[in-house]
Amino acid sequence: MNKNLKILLLSIFAFVLFSAYQQDKTITIYLVGDSTMADKDSTKYPENGWGTPFKWFFSKDIKIENHAKNGKSTKSFLNEGRWNKIKETLKEGDYVFIQFGHNDEIPTKKSATTPEEFEANLTLYISETRALKATPILLTSVSRRSFENDLLIDTHKEYANITREVAKATNTSLIDVTTSSMQLLNQLGPERSKDLFLHLEPLQNPNYPKGVVDNTHFNEFGARRIAELVVNELKMLDIPLKEFIGYKQ
Repeated sequence: MNKNLKILLLSIFAFVLFSAYQQDKTITIYLVGDSTMADKDSTKYPENGWGTPFKWFFSKDIKIENHAKNGKSTKSFLNEGRWNKIKETLKEGDYVFIQFGHNDEIPTKKSATTPEEFEANLTLYISETRALKATPILLTSVSRRSFENDLLIDTHKEYANITREVAKATNTSLIDVTTSSMQLLNQLGPERSKDLFLHLEPLQNPNYPKGVVDNTHFNEFGARRIAELVVNELKMLDIPLKEFIGYKQ
């Protein structure tokens, strides 16, 4: 073999090995949840999940994989093999943000879980994350915009409480998005809080020619505000990940 060619091939091999080593060292945040967290298809614009702008708040040393999907519960995410797919690459030093409840708590939905199932599933996500030496973080559900006589109703009360209890029982870090998002919506009030959600007049957007009034899913502005709440609470946790919060350069 030509000497120069041999040197070139060795250099390429060394570069590939180094790249693989560097990639393996990269900390990855896996987002596991439902539509309020998920990235959206262009046909859903301007609907946004908070996981989309969440990526903007970290340094370039952090990789974020958003596996959240519309309509998913703790049960359906498991049954569809989505969790197993994550475990194939989940490694020591990574983080898993787990936020369910919206689709678990509605009994008429196929994805629904009983309170006991919800607790067991959350505990499973935590134990299997730790078995791979990664760090689980539990999040309560984002509040719906549900006002009655100018007072915001806590529609997530039971399942948010279960999430809090599981976090305490398993010594898992908790970001209480139910509480912080309710505080935000109460601060804004019934009218101004509409600005965070998917509210469109007929013909305002080609994706929604008939208009839409959606008090669960966010527009771009709302998704960013919720991402800010998550990041602000993350800063308060006693975990190394908060040291990487900062805009990408």
